[in-house]
Amino acid sequence: MACPANQTVEMNQALLPLDWLLGTWESDEPGEGCFPSIKPFRYIEMLNFSHVGQPVINFTFNAFHTDTKKPLHRECGFIRMQPGANRVAFIIAQNSGLVEIEEGELTGQQLNLQSQALARTSFAREPHVQKISRVIQLRSDGRLEQTISMATDNQPLMQHLHITYRRSS
Repeated sequence: MACPANQTVEMNQALLPLDWLLGTWESDEPGEGCFPSIKPFRYIEMLNFSHVGQPVINFTFNAFHTDTKKPLHRECGFIRMQPGANRVAFIIAQNSGLVEIEEGELTGQQLNLQSQALARTSFAREPHVQKISRVIQLRSDGRLEQTISMATDNQPLMQHLHITYRRSS
């Protein structure tokens, strides 16, 4: 059965505290990435948060090379909220072969998440990611800001990515 086209679906009440995320966001200037095992880099990114009336938000994160616009890192998944609480879970699949569950708290318009479970393909390159921490917040100027920290087999948890976005739709 096909889904009806252009039908507006009411957002599930459980997700109303996250309605500020909905829409498409584009980096307003290149983001910055660094980690001891790689050269510092810059990237652009587009985020999309949507819903279909279920108690989940669907999302895609698509990063591109700043100059060539070639696709880089991609993530897709779902956001769930614990009913009656400010607990949030991101269920994420990455094009690198990493799958993760991040959980944390929603405080106002800020999400603070920590990885709870990580799985990877058997042939994922080393060093393996061991922990991820993510902060997403809506700033007072209307921009969305994301900071991701990462730990690997041989590096402690440290900032890996930082970027800001403007809402484009």
